[in-house]
Amino acid sequence: MVSFGASSGLADDTLYLDINQDVAGQLLPFEDLVKIAVLHSPLIKYQNEVANSLSEAHEVAKLQILQNVSGFANYSGGNQLLVSSGDSKLPGQGTIGQITNGYRVGVDVRLPLYELFGRKHQVRQAYSNYRAAVVQKETIELQLKRDLIGVYQDMITSQQLLKILLIDEQASLTALRVGEADIQKGRITADVMAATTSRYVQAKTASEQAKGNFIKNVRYFEALMGMPIQRLKRN
Repeated sequence: MVSFGASSGLADDTLYLDINQDVAGQLLPFEDLVKIAVLHSPLIKYQNEVANSLSEAHEVAKLQILQNVSGFANYSGGNQLLVSSGDSKLPGQGTIGQITNGYRVGVDVRLPLYELFGRKHQVRQAYSNYRAAVVQKETIELQLKRDLIGVYQDMITSQQLLKILLIDEQASLTALRVGEADIQKGRITADVMAATTSRYVQAKTASEQAKGNFIKNVRYFEALMGMPIQRLKRN
């Protein structure tokens, strides 16, 4: 729970932080926080899927040549016959023989000119797209770390400022209570009492603004981390 002191009116807030202790000391080490943020970031998860998809596309591009290769097998029954064509009596004429029954297996390869000259460029393009997705993921991770550094430091600074302003608010409140007693006893004038009241109002306004700024930074921090802050505290 966040503890702002009895006069703050926020003792029941649900940020699970103690305002009297430094935030950095209550949370996990910063490098661990970065790892958690990267692991839970929806944008990085999406980029991982993009990179995986493009990696598969690269592998498919390398194997596309196989679509031009096909195998066949057939079987013919009956007597083993050899069918010949051509006239062996004529000069230069050979004889072509073909078995008309039995098993036949083979491979049919057809290689278009595109496969000879264009496929390598397609493979390179697919690999470049994959590498671009990987680099984009690294860029997103770097930006996430920068954002986290900024919000983390803002959260620490706003907490320290809030602690100072709460002390000032308490001092102004004490002065106001004394002034209320003194004016009833005629020890101070109405002008002095008005100045004391104005001083307390200013201190109270400043502390309330600091509370809002601190809570806002905590919420920004939770949004970047992808989980509530109570799960990020040290054991």
